[in-house]
Amino acid sequence: MTRLASAFAQDHPALVAFVTAGDPTAAATPAILDALVAGGADVIELGMPFTDPMADGPAIQAANIRSLAAGTTTADILSLATGFRARHPDVPLVLMGYANPMLRRGPEWFANAAAKAGVDGVICVDVPPEEDDALGPALRSAGLDLIRLATPTTDVARLPAVLDGASGFVYYVSVAGITGLQQAAQASIEDAVGRLKAATDVPIAVGFGVRTPDQAAAIARVADGVVVGSAIVEIVAAHGAAAAPHVADYVRSLKSAIETTRIPA
Repeated sequence: MTRLASAFAQDHPALVAFVTAGDPTAAATPAILDALVAGGADVIELGMPFTDPMADGPAIQAANIRSLAAGTTTADILSLATGFRARHPDVPLVLMGYANPMLRRGPEWFANAAAKAGVDGVICVDVPPEEDDALGPALRSAGLDLIRLATPTTDVARLPAVLDGASGFVYYVSVAGITGLQQAAQASIEDAVGRLKAATDVPIAVGFGVRTPDQAAAIARVADGVVVGSAIVEIVAAHGAAAAPHVADYVRSLKSAIETTRIPA
């Protein structure tokens, strides 16, 4: 069983926690990653900073700018992944980002370098399923999961294309917008998760706009995973290199809510 499969096979939904690599600096990121694990995150998403993060709201946009201004490179991100894997051999690590940094040196180079660094899966926001051949075959050949995004506008006709070749988990983007600014109504999340579960056995994790333990718990009642990003990134913005204990406390509050309010299968 892969690390990602194990994370979604526990007796509670998985908590998926996102931070931006190199924010506030590459040197500060390992302690923040360790804080996510200490707080109970089941899956770590490590954002690859990019100059035009079109799906991200102000918090993650600012994190990208801070990271790039500090000089973070793809080599730094892979080094962070390698160090994380050495410290946490069993915790899944997913790279999330945009096509340009992933494809600049060729998809095979990126896939092999990510696999060598101990990465488990990749989310590429701006390569649609219809263009899977740009990255998908290289990732699968290297043994990496390609995590697809589904949204409120993914209709019945397009859903098979989104799910074809998806693995690890499906990331349901619960709002038709950017990260961090709003949360979808619970009823719409429940309807969407039900529709996705009827179409695939791949676990469904829900994100965008999840901030409070109560919100996380509500989603955990219906989904296989809960994704939290902007709220964590805002803690890093507020505390900088001293953010780790604050991040751990916040993640711990989310994990506690998910564990204590889950509905048994």
